[in-house]
Amino acid sequence: MNEIEVLLAQTKSTHHWMNELIYSIPEDKWGITPENLDTNVLWQVGHLIMSEAYHGVFCIQGFPMDLVQQMPLRDYSNSFSFYEPPANAVGKFKPEDLKKHLKIIQDKVLDVYDKLTLEDMPKPLEPTKVPHPVAKTKFEALSWNVQHNMWHCGQLGILKRIVDERYDFGLRKPE
Repeated sequence: MNEIEVLLAQTKSTHHWMNELIYSIPEDKWGITPENLDTNVLWQVGHLIMSEAYHGVFCIQGFPMDLVQQMPLRDYSNSFSFYEPPANAVGKFKPEDLKKHLKIIQDKVLDVYDKLTLEDMPKPLEPTKVPHPVAKTKFEALSWNVQHNMWHCGQLGILKRIVDERYDFGLRKPE
């Protein structure tokens, strides 16, 4: 496997785990913000939309205007970065819209992989308004996207356990 194939496989795996966790949490519990975490599922999903768009699309191929027409990226940027507390997002956005938009972004990231060549991987990132906090090359941005997604999968797993129940990963034996 080359580095694109490895990162693509890892990206698909993080999308799988992300979606497994997100869809396992009842939507009526998405706005619960536990005191000890200062986050909620609603904010986590919105943040994943923005981070996937940034790390997996904008930094790699630039800003695709079709995304602006499909979702309120400016509103998401303001609410799901670090400008507002996660509790402020509650009531502003619907879980079903966030799920739909996350799927659009995940598909867009996979489309980006389809266009990449090995020669692209060491190239500098596309210019963005905000400099990338970690990466200098396209390979580094895509690698960071995988790591960042899994970081948030951990947070979603903790949230699920607090607001709903423990996620068992299919390991429990049927009773």
